[in-house]
Amino acid sequence: MPRAAVLSIHARVDGTGPGTWEDPSLVQLWGPRFQVYVVARRDLALFSLGRFPDDDKSRGVYVDLATRLHAFLDGRTMTYGEAGNGLGEHPNRLRYAATTGTVLIRWAGARAPTIWTVPAPGIHPREARLELARRYLHVFGPATAESFAKWAGVGRPEARRAFEALGGSLLPVRTPIGDCWILASDEPAFRAPAGPPAPARLLPSGDAYFLLWGADRELLVPEPERREALWTSRVWPGAVLLGGEVVGTWRRGGHEVTIQAWRRLTPDERVAVGSEAESLPLPDLRAPINVRWESC
Repeated sequence: MPRAAVLSIHARVDGTGPGTWEDPSLVQLWGPRFQVYVVARRDLALFSLGRFPDDDKSRGVYVDLATRLHAFLDGRTMTYGEAGNGLGEHPNRLRYAATTGTVLIRWAGARAPTIWTVPAPGIHPREARLELARRYLHVFGPATAESFAKWAGVGRPEARRAFEALGGSLLPVRTPIGDCWILASDEPAFRAPAGPPAPARLLPSGDAYFLLWGADRELLVPEPERREALWTSRVWPGAVLLGGEVVGTWRRGGHEVTIQAWRRLTPDERVAVGSEAESLPLPDLRAPINVRWESC
């Protein structure tokens, strides 16, 4: 959702403000696994058409929904509930139409999202999926076709075909959690010495850094009890990153940020985490951020 998107951008880009998610260079859509994503406008096709199914039956359903939605809206913007009811469809079904690349939304996180249609991207769905797979490998690699399928919300056969089509641009690698793939063009970056990590970052729930499943989680957080604390069965907390390592979780209520560290932090580390919390570009604060510490 937008607030999480702002915090994810803030963790990576200087000068991020509360309204950054509404910059004209960004758009919102129902992206991977039909969750709300904020993505670069130029990448709309990758996060929409890149998930368009290969089978004719599903394609027919998705295109029909998109066509009917476009005709019903006729240039208008309305809530997705109003649009779904007007079409005689459950509003959540409209998410399937988003895979055609013609549906955008705006959701501020409190009220129902608004929805409108745009022209279809000028790229074939399979090309969009190949580029989406490249982006996935560049950010999440080493990775497998199965992990790509889980992240993107596409079928395993479709994910395998994408990896097969990438062919010679992939490089097989061995990792502590099994055989995986990276982009061959990324090998120099993997072999290069790591740069200095940021002192502290507070990553929001669902941030790409820890949007992982299965054995990939074990690689990031080896201890089972800590994995259970980060990837809960309900809404995930945020992750506290210190020196490039996840060292705890955090949640926010109003102006109060609660930090639960998994180990004793040094005074300098506590100052770094506190400074990061105080810098969060939140739009609804009515008082300065107050950091509260909890022990495990």
